[in-house]
Amino acid sequence: MCNESLNDKNPVSDSIHQLAGPELRDELLKLKGCRTGEAKLTKGFNLAARFIIHTVGPKYKAKYRTAAESSLYSCYRNIMQLAAEQSMASVGFCVVSTTKRGYPLEDATHIAFRTVRRFLENHGNSIEAVVFAVSDTDEPVYKKLLPLYYPRSEEEEKACLPLIPADIGNSEGEPVVPERQIRIAEKPGTLEDDSEEESLESDLGQVGNHAFARMEGDVDKQRKQILQGQMSEAAMQKQHQRNYNRWLCRARAEDLSDIAALKALYQTGVDMCGRTVMILVGRNIPVTLIDLEKALLYFIHVMDHITVKEYVMVYFHTLTGEHNHLDSDFLKNLYDIVEAKFKKNLKAFYFVHPTFRSKVSTWFFTTFSVSGMKDKVRYLDNLQQLFTCIKPEQIDIPPFVLEYDARVSSKMSPERTDRCTHRYHWHIIYCISISLYSIALFARD
Repeated sequence: MCNESLNDKNPVSDSIHQLAGPELRDELLKLKGCRTGEAKLTKGFNLAARFIIHTVGPKYKAKYRTAAESSLYSCYRNIMQLAAEQSMASVGFCVVSTTKRGYPLEDATHIAFRTVRRFLENHGNSIEAVVFAVSDTDEPVYKKLLPLYYPRSEEEEKACLPLIPADIGNSEGEPVVPERQIRIAEKPGTLEDDSEEESLESDLGQVGNHAFARMEGDVDKQRKQILQGQMSEAAMQKQHQRNYNRWLCRARAEDLSDIAALKALYQTGVDMCGRTVMILVGRNIPVTLIDLEKALLYFIHVMDHITVKEYVMVYFHTLTGEHNHLDSDFLKNLYDIVEAKFKKNLKAFYFVHPTFRSKVSTWFFTTFSVSGMKDKVRYLDNLQQLFTCIKPEQIDIPPFVLEYDARVSSKMSPERTDRCTHRYHWHIIYCISISLYSIALFARD
């Protein structure tokens, strides 16, 4: 919050400059000012925040009230827009309209709360928290009006209804000036029978489709509806999308360098069909030592832009131990969280050097826990089989995998080949038996 030259002296600006460091002042010189109502972005430098958004509030004069309202609305609207564009999970506001500029505090607070709320209703998919940081002088007014725009209960909402101002703005929270509105009639020259009440209902009905607009705050109730099959498929998809966006925002904001250092998940070349190849190295996943939630965040962070088009995954199960095996509940949770594009665009999952136990576990997981995955899993006993799908020069294989494959291939005698074939046949018989047994259990229940 500054003047248009971005060199205003006030307690808020001085405090930000002092904590951010001298680099901030140099950065502001490059912006070449900021017009009233605009918002401009700089780095946070020494602050805990990643970014600082600068805006210029209007000077208030009673006879130019409409212009001041529109400018103040633009300040808050442009700040929220920048926050959304930068995928910020949270944004903090000071009081944009200072006493120095003469804006009535209560009027300014109405515009601030209303603009932020309408933005959350219509465009707030990625924003999880909004903080209003105010002084002791401003706090009583903010506390008085906060329940009107963000009520925690119906009783709180009803108690604040008398505080609603005459102008409640349009669907975006922008102040409405009736004489400046353009109305287009379907049949010019004919009388309109619509009453003012109907018109008001129409205006109030233009609320966003975001969960915030529908006050879908009772998560337990939503889950109960899902379990009872009462929530529509479209509503479930929107809820799932919101949940994924929250995970994605967390993944972008959190430091995941310790997970990246494991080199358990990385991108390599393309397969014979030109699809992106992602590598997953089982032995590099120390399940008992890492934070599995951070591992999940890292997977989402790396894969989000890959999954927008067709891709394949290569999983090296080579020399994995018990401490490398991901729990089926974790895998199920991951499968449930990721967006539909992850599942739709995954065209093949190559399982290299599987063991008999891992095949059985994977069969159970893809049969009973997730749908649509079983047909995509392909078990490959050696790298030569993998090279029929992906050229050697297109895949970055860990050295220990190459060594293991060379050692096993050199020891593979004809007799052992026959034994492996025999064991595979028994594996098929075992899976069929388990499947029939499971079907019988479901039928009995």
